[in-house]
Amino acid sequence: MTTHPLTLERVTCRLPDGRALFTDLCFTFDPIATGLVGANGVGKSVLARVLAGTQAPTSGRCHGGGRVLLLPALSGVPQGRVADLAGVGDVLDALDRIGAGQVDIEDFNRVGERWDLREQLRLQWQRAGLPADLQPEDPAARLSGGQAMQVALSGAWASGADWLILDEPSNHLDARRRAQLRHALQRWRGGLLVISHDRELLGQMACIVELDAHGLQRFGGGYTDYVHAKAAHEAAAQAQLDHARQQHRQQQRHARALHERAQQRQSRGARSARDANQAPILLGLQKQRAQASAGRHAQLQAQRLADSADRLRDASAGVTPSTQLVAFAPPSPHASQQVVRLQGMQLPHGCRAPLDLILQRGQRLAVVGDNGSGKSTLLRVLAGQLAPRAGSCDIGVPAALLDQALVTLHAGSSALATLQAACPATPIAELRTRLALLGLDAARIERTSATLAPASG
Repeated sequence: MTTHPLTLERVTCRLPDGRALFTDLCFTFDPIATGLVGANGVGKSVLARVLAGTQAPTSGRCHGGGRVLLLPALSGVPQGRVADLAGVGDVLDALDRIGAGQVDIEDFNRVGERWDLREQLRLQWQRAGLPADLQPEDPAARLSGGQAMQVALSGAWASGADWLILDEPSNHLDARRRAQLRHALQRWRGGLLVISHDRELLGQMACIVELDAHGLQRFGGGYTDYVHAKAAHEAAAQAQLDHARQQHRQQQRHARALHERAQQRQSRGARSARDANQAPILLGLQKQRAQASAGRHAQLQAQRLADSADRLRDASAGVTPSTQLVAFAPPSPHASQQVVRLQGMQLPHGCRAPLDLILQRGQRLAVVGDNGSGKSTLLRVLAGQLAPRAGSCDIGVPAALLDQALVTLHAGSSALATLQAACPATPIAELRTRLALLGLDAARIERTSATLAPASG
């Protein structure tokens, strides 16, 4: 397989409100395993769609690479059929029509060389440990988040694309499936661009590309090499900022000192003029020369001060701002000591073994298990959204569930409106502060949830 690079030529993308995500990007993605990183909301997912040709940029163009397949980040409950989730529903439908005796040339073009697609999918699903009775025609909603991601990945492996662009492919996968994903990516021989926060996955990339407000920057090696190079770059940028700040302060002190000396000279000159026995015309010429000289000095000093301020702004722009941590209020000391009590409880889906558990206030518990084993179902039972099949589930405190599909976020509501609906008694100023601590500025909290990056691209 000969895969060509993907090249961006002066690519700019703006949001409907006019805000620029990135401008004039000129960059070439070589057909090697590349990780794309950057802050939430910087535009990584938008850039992925531009590279895949599924979204046109505001200006500029992207070319090269052959056939590019984008696997977008999964969000919400999967819709349609399992075949559609795998991205091969149209090909399987064409195979069915051909098998029924139809001879539409478009169906043959759609199938291409993928006559054994069903067998490929069945083999991949078997290797992935998906349910043995899973069929392409089944509704995708029957799958867990991890199973849905495995199905979507199976379609990517069977696509025959020249380039794969995977947006958060390890989301929802358990540890074993993440290891399987890393091994599958090592076997891939085409171009590969992975958008991820998974450090292990990024660790096996040949290079890391970072997208930030300044554009795209390439770092050789995997994630560890990127972290070291980034730390060195940030240290150098901070040192440059400290030096620029010190020089600007010295320039400010120097400007104040010169101004004070100029005022003193002007005061002495005025006294001397009053005491001197000279003709008024000579005194006027001396005053004009002194004022002209002072004006030149003032202009020169103002320019030096402005240049110093410019250098300080440039150095400040090169330093990444630190991220604040969100501080949550501790639980009330009067809250119940027993948080959860499960006795012989059986889940309505997934694991059928009876569960017994007592969780006390202050304890923290991680729920792990294979995809499809019932982890999300257990959380929904604990949140009171589902009833257990058998046994008892007693919750001693108010419960809130943040699920992987983010069903509590309404696409048409803003982040601020959603938080207000959940916390009607909390002052709006405090809600705005909490959202700001999560990195959502005043503009983003008013935008609809559908326009926010999945992780806040």
